[in-house]
Amino acid sequence: MNHATPHVGAPAGTFTQLLSSTRRGARLARLLAVTELRSRGASQDLTERAELVVAELAANAVLHGR
Repeated sequence: MNHATPHVGAPAGTFTQLLSSTRRGARLARLLAVTELRSRGASQDLTERAELVVAELAANAVLHGR
């Protein structure tokens, strides 16, 4: 069986940053995510939603992480 492989576009850019596991690190994660999305031309709606998700994940990491 020959199946066509879907064409994958250019790989999405990545952004990584090591942050401290503190409230300041969580705040910085949120700010960096918003800045990165805006610089890539993401919509305002997407940026706001991502900001909420990153804020929640970073706060949970600080609270429950080691």
